[in-house]
Amino acid sequence: MYAIAHLDIPPLASAGGTVRLPGSKSISNRVLLLSALSAGHTDIADLLDSDDTRVMLAALDQLGCRIEQRPDNLLRVHGLGGQLPVKGAALFLGNAGTAMRPLTAALALLAAEQGGCFELSGIPRMHERPIGDLVDALRQLGCPVDCLGQEGYPPLRLGNGTPSVLRLDQPIRVRGDVSSQFLTALLLALPLVARERPVVIDVVGELISKPYIEITLNLLERFGVHVQRDEWSRFTIPAGSRYVSPGLVHVEGDASSASYFIALGALAPAREGTDGVTIEGVGLSSIQGDIRFVEAARMMGAEVTGEANRLHIRRGKWPLKAIDLDCNHIPDAAMTLAVMALYADGTTTLRNIASWRVKETDRIAAMAIECRKLGATVEEGADFIRVTPPARWTGASIHTYDDHRVAMCFSLAAFNPDGVTVRIEDPKCVAKTFPDYFETLFELCATPAAHIPVICIDGPTASGKGTLASEVAKRLGFHLLDSGALYRATALAAQDAGLDLDDETALARLAAHLPLAFRDHRVYLAGRDITDPLRLESTGGMASRVSQHPAVRAALHGLQQSFRRLPGLVADGRDMGTVIFPDAGLKVFLTASAEQRAQRRHKQLISKGISANIDDLLADLKARDHRDMSRAHAPLKPAEDAQLLDNSDLSIEASVQLVLDWWQGTTAVPGN
Repeated sequence: MYAIAHLDIPPLASAGGTVRLPGSKSISNRVLLLSALSAGHTDIADLLDSDDTRVMLAALDQLGCRIEQRPDNLLRVHGLGGQLPVKGAALFLGNAGTAMRPLTAALALLAAEQGGCFELSGIPRMHERPIGDLVDALRQLGCPVDCLGQEGYPPLRLGNGTPSVLRLDQPIRVRGDVSSQFLTALLLALPLVARERPVVIDVVGELISKPYIEITLNLLERFGVHVQRDEWSRFTIPAGSRYVSPGLVHVEGDASSASYFIALGALAPAREGTDGVTIEGVGLSSIQGDIRFVEAARMMGAEVTGEANRLHIRRGKWPLKAIDLDCNHIPDAAMTLAVMALYADGTTTLRNIASWRVKETDRIAAMAIECRKLGATVEEGADFIRVTPPARWTGASIHTYDDHRVAMCFSLAAFNPDGVTVRIEDPKCVAKTFPDYFETLFELCATPAAHIPVICIDGPTASGKGTLASEVAKRLGFHLLDSGALYRATALAAQDAGLDLDDETALARLAAHLPLAFRDHRVYLAGRDITDPLRLESTGGMASRVSQHPAVRAALHGLQQSFRRLPGLVADGRDMGTVIFPDAGLKVFLTASAEQRAQRRHKQLISKGISANIDDLLADLKARDHRDMSRAHAPLKPAEDAQLLDNSDLSIEASVQLVLDWWQGTTAVPGN
């Protein structure tokens, strides 16, 4: 996950390959709650690991529900059988509506029956999301429910610590035109109290997002409760209803998340060697309503085929066809259509989306604002949005409003025909449902190497370029190439093989097939962790000798260039800006006096418990500087267009910030 301030996505050209989707958020949190309320234990396979599910798991743990990780990635939930082992708790539910609404209903009923008292709260945005219609329905039932801030909004207090008599003899009325989650919450909770008589729910007004209710009804049946439905206006929970664990539940891949990759296949030419985009984990037989996004994508020109648990998408009609669509049946996935509309042949209108305004943010306003930044003409109303594609695209910094779907939608704008960079602010917000979304996207996408940004950082031994490069890469979310590690690893491999460091031919042959891997800030040679041996002074000395051989440098040239991968690269070391990446967008030559570098190296070695003599270190550094600057092939020197950075009197943080400032000056993203 990119836990950085912003992520710059360079212009993308093509896409293809296979993606395995994370589990559905809607199904995951419903299954977790149903498992906790049931008798017996439930094993859950393919559960989504995200902010929202972690919030639900933490809440269930506070409520006394035992949860354990089993082999084969199964999560076992030991059901409470409708009983409350904990009669009071303060639950923090973040911005997870799929946790807040169902837990509100279930705990309100259980607290009323069993004499509990619970407080539910979330982040400030959650306290702006209406819940009054659900509160009203629970109060009809006789549940003590107090709004602790603004009436009709969280935070809430459920129960007062003493049992209350529930009124189950009359239908419970709940509005259906604000959020389907209110009805879902009641459907999930009322089987707990429908022991002696049936319980009826009447929906007032038009029920929106009906497919999400279908998910709820489907899962209720799997846990032994068969709700009777009269059209979409009346739901009856039969007397004697009781939750019983089905034993094992598999969570489908998230159909809402599938929409981004369906759109990707629809708008991106197939990457070389692929036949479009294949999605695994969800298919045409999905119980999720958002699978009907496939119909909308086909209307816009996508070629989509599929089976029970797989979809395959290829670009068909181009440009995409503008559509006018009632999106009530795909409320979350429809956001992706707004970005697809940027690639259409006319104006696209998405209707019946009033629920967008009460989601993680006001999504109608958010999509309108951000589409306009890219150059589109947008009209918005209370329950619709109308998008006309840009005549000419402009680079934009997309504000994501702490909304995962805004971030994922606008990543697709990087395929724009005008080749502008798209900045995604706060990319970590995708953790709500798809923590590895951007990594997955970059694995599928391709673009010419010239479009992938590179920052080169060079300088003499012990100048601090490795630390600087690592920190800059971390701040930008870029890959890191420590070219010095390649030469050091070659030297260690030569030592292991008993090669003479002056045998250029043998060293080049070894370097060409170097079994080197970088994982989690560690370096592995043929599976052996060599991170610490790489940093030894003796290894550095051997690497300096190895790097003098032109044949070795040539052998490592292609390997180094292969590190240029999306979304960008920070390359640290000799020749990066002059030989390997001469087209790098920023080149930095880091300098410091030999005396200053010797002192830093001395402190570093002493801190690691390694004995060192500062005079010897200084003499060694001066000798290396002379050797590196006077070698016949690629002597150490700044690239002609490099920025010189003398860090003799600068902290690491100051040096990092200076490089980031230089980099921001080279980007073409407005508002940076």
